[in-house]
Amino acid sequence: MWKPWTDYRMEQIIGTLLRTGVLASALVVLVGGVLYIAQEGRTHPDFHAFHGEPDNLRSVAGVVQGVGKLQSRAIIQLGLLLLILTPIARVVFSAFAFALEGDRMYVVVTLIVLAVLLYSLLGLR
Repeated sequence: MWKPWTDYRMEQIIGTLLRTGVLASALVVLVGGVLYIAQEGRTHPDFHAFHGEPDNLRSVAGVVQGVGKLQSRAIIQLGLLLLILTPIARVVFSAFAFALEGDRMYVVVTLIVLAVLLYSLLGLR
């Protein structure tokens, strides 16, 4: 049965969304970390030269391909992407919730916040 839309219900849904996003992210990072230790735990790091992340882990498409190949670093990166997407999902949900409530001013403010988040995340300059 459909429940009426209230501020309390919106807060409950947002809280659940944030908890779920953080827990899912932590679980994915944990799985990636365990897999990393299993795959590369016996290797000795070379601290004399800095090696950045491989090119395939610098894009979402590369991370997804790496996850498909069960690459531990890609799984960890996926967990971090989930963590980054959690507050963005909260802002998107808030925009829809304010629109359902008919609160135009908060919809506009929320969409501006979303635009700033996406601008900073995507590095549009």
